[in-house]
Amino acid sequence: MAGRRIDIRGTVQGVGFRPWVYRVARRLGVVGRVRNQPSGVAVEAFGTEEVLDLFIDALRIDTPVSARVEKLIAASIPDEDLDAFVIESSGVGGVKALSIPPDLATCDDCKSEILDCKDRRFEYAFTSCTICGPRFTIATGIPYDRAATTMSMFKMCAACQAEYDDVEDRRFHAQPNACPDCGPALSLIRCNGQVLSDGYPLEGAADLLRRGAVVAIKGLGGFHLACDATDEEAVVRLRERKHRDERPFAVMVSDLASARALAEIDAEEEALLTAPERPIVLLRALGGSRLAPAVNPDTPLLGLFLPYTPLHHLVLAELGAPLVMTSANVSDEPICRDNDEARRRLDAIADVILLHDRDIAMRCDDSVARVIAGTPTIMRRSRGFVPRPFHLAQPVARPVLACGAHLKNTFCIALGDTAYFGPHIGDLETVAALEFFEEAVDRMQTILSVRPEVVAHDLHPGYLSTRYAKARADTTLVGVQHHHAHVASLMAEHGVQGPVLGVAYDGTGFGEDETSWGAEFLLCFAERYERLATFRPLRLAGSDLAMREVWRVAYALLHDAFDGEPPTDSLPVFAEVSSRSIRVVKQMIERGLNAPLARGLGRYFDGFGALAMGRSRSNYEGQIAIAWDQLACDSTTDAYPFDLDRTVTPLEVDLRPAVREAFADLQSKLPPEQISARFHNTVIAVTVGLLEELLAGRGRVPVALTGGVFQNARLADGIEKKIANKTNVLRHGQVPPGDGGIALGQALIADAILGDKG
Repeated sequence: MAGRRIDIRGTVQGVGFRPWVYRVARRLGVVGRVRNQPSGVAVEAFGTEEVLDLFIDALRIDTPVSARVEKLIAASIPDEDLDAFVIESSGVGGVKALSIPPDLATCDDCKSEILDCKDRRFEYAFTSCTICGPRFTIATGIPYDRAATTMSMFKMCAACQAEYDDVEDRRFHAQPNACPDCGPALSLIRCNGQVLSDGYPLEGAADLLRRGAVVAIKGLGGFHLACDATDEEAVVRLRERKHRDERPFAVMVSDLASARALAEIDAEEEALLTAPERPIVLLRALGGSRLAPAVNPDTPLLGLFLPYTPLHHLVLAELGAPLVMTSANVSDEPICRDNDEARRRLDAIADVILLHDRDIAMRCDDSVARVIAGTPTIMRRSRGFVPRPFHLAQPVARPVLACGAHLKNTFCIALGDTAYFGPHIGDLETVAALEFFEEAVDRMQTILSVRPEVVAHDLHPGYLSTRYAKARADTTLVGVQHHHAHVASLMAEHGVQGPVLGVAYDGTGFGEDETSWGAEFLLCFAERYERLATFRPLRLAGSDLAMREVWRVAYALLHDAFDGEPPTDSLPVFAEVSSRSIRVVKQMIERGLNAPLARGLGRYFDGFGALAMGRSRSNYEGQIAIAWDQLACDSTTDAYPFDLDRTVTPLEVDLRPAVREAFADLQSKLPPEQISARFHNTVIAVTVGLLEELLAGRGRVPVALTGGVFQNARLADGIEKKIANKTNVLRHGQVPPGDGGIALGQALIADAILGDKG
C-alpha cells in the first residue's frame, strides 16, 4: 500500500469536484480524504501504486464538465490504515489561490425541473446545482463555501439540506442550493418602492412587457433593462431613456431555434451561443425578421444570447417573444447591482423592477464574443469567464496589479504562475466608473488575500487608471506602453516568451514620444520592444472630438493628401458642415492648435469610411469602422497604391496615394462597396508586405495580430492567410484583442522589467 498527497489548482470549487473525486475513489477502491483549501482542492489517497496511478490519471483527465484543472501535483506520503474515502470540511490555512468558478448557465436538469409542474422547484427562479448557477457574483471569500457567499442568510430547509448532505445527489455541497420554501424570492415593484400586488411577479412582469413597458430585471451580476424586442415603440422608448443613440441592443431568445430565426449561425457560432458561459454573440442578422428596426439600426450585426438563469427561462416562456436585454444603467455608467441603487438610478428609465432578495457581491456585466476568421474570440471578458485563471508560462516574481486601459477597462492581478482578470468595468470616463473599478480591485484583492507589490499602468498621464495607480502607497509603479501591452497580452495567452513581431492596430494609444500611436509594427520581448514601422500621422482637429465628428478625420486625410488644398466641395460628407467650421479646422491643422498627431489605423478607417459613405458623425466608438467593414464586397480584389518612407525611423507607411485614388473613385461614382473592398485590400497588402520585409533575416519569428482593429474579420483573415506560410501567426481567443485585454500584457511586462529588482 502507498499514499499520495494530491494538490489540485484551477476551477475546482463550486463545480461538484469533491463528490466527483469521492465517486472516482470509491470506484477504484481508494481510501482517504478530499477537502477544499484556499489554494484549490487537497486529496490524501491510499491504495496500491497501480490503483493510485489510475486515480491520479482520472483526476487529470475525466473532470466534471464545469471544472478546469490548471495544475495537479502529487507527492508520496506514508500509508494510513483507513477503511473509507471521506469528504472533509474545508481547510482555512495556507496560500490562497482563487478557485471559484465563473457563474454558470442553467443546466438541462435544472431547466427541466423549473418547467415540470410536478417538481417541487416548478417555476422557481433560483434553481441550481453543482454544475450550474451563480458562483463568482455571490462569493464573498474563499474557500468557496456557503458561509462565504451571499446565500449565507438563507437557511436551507430539511429537503434542501438532505440534498446538500447526500454525496450521491447532484446538489451535494451546491452552495446556492435553495427552493421556494427556504431560498430567495421575487418581487415586482415600482421605482418608488411600491410593491405591485397583482399576483405572480413573473406573470405581472411579462404582462407589462407585452404592453410595451421597460422592466428592470435583476440578474446574476447586476440588473438588465428589458423590453419586447419586437415592439418598435418600446425599443425606441428604452433607447431614449437610456440615452443610447444608435449602438445596437443585445437580444435574448429562448432557444437556438429562436436564434436561427433572427440570424445566420454557423457551427462555431452555435458552440459559442450554447456554451455554459452564455456570452452575447455577434452574428449577421437575417433580413425580414420580426425584430424591431430600432434594435440594431445602421448595422447588419446583431448581438444574441440565450438564457443563463432560471429567471430568464421563465420570463421568456411567459412572454413568448425575444427580449432586449441591456445593462441597467444610463450609458457610460456602471451596471446597477443593489436593490436600493436600482430604485434610485433607474427611476427615469424603468417602469417597474423585477427583483429578488439575494445580494450580488460583485458587479459582472455580460460577456461578448464573436467568431473572427474562424476563431471564437472573446471581445468583452466578464460574466461566465471571470475569474477563470490564466496560467503564466513565466511566473511573476511578486504580485502585480495591472490597471488596464482607459476605454473598455478590465484590470488584472498576477500572482505566481496565475493571472486573474477582473470583470468588465467599461470606459473610465466618470467618477462612478472609477468607483466601480476601485471596488472591483478591492474585492479581488480580498478574495485572493493579496496586496500587490507592483502596480502597472498606461503611460497616458491623464487616464483615471494611471492616476489611481500613482495614488497607491507602498508599491512599485511601472508605466507600460499601450501597444507593447497589446502584443504582450497575446504573448501571455499563447505562452510565448519572445521575440514576437507584433502588429498592433487600434484607434489610439499614448506613445513614448507623447504622440498618439495605433498602427505599430513592434519587435517585442516581455521586457522591451523595438518600434520598426508605423503609419504616417494625421492631425486630428479637436483631438477626441474628431472621433465623434468624423468629418474632421476625412478632412485631415484630404488636407494631407492634397498638400493643404483639400477638394471638399463635391463630397457629401461635408454637405452639412458649415464653411466656418471647415475654415476653423483647416487653421487648427495648419497651425497645430489642438490638433495632435495620430497614427491609429482606426482613424484611417473612420476617415475613408466617412468620405465614401458620406457620413459626418459617429454616434458611438467604432460605428463607422464597423459599417465600413460590413459594406465591403468580396468580388473586388485590387488595392490602392501606397508609399513607404524609408528615410525615417521607424519606417512610415504613406497612404496619401490611396486617398487620392479613392477620391478619384468617388468622383467617378464607383460604388462605396468597391471602395471599401479596395481600402481593406490595401491595408492587407501594406501589412503583409511589411511583415515579409521585417521577417527577412529574422527567421520564423511568430507574428502577433492584436488591437481592436483585429476585431475586423476581413482584415484578420486576409493577413493571416497571406503570411501563415512564412511563420506562425498568433491571434486572440480567450483574451480580448481590444483594450479589454491589455491588462494581462501590462502585468507580464511590469514583472519582466523589474526582474529580480523591485
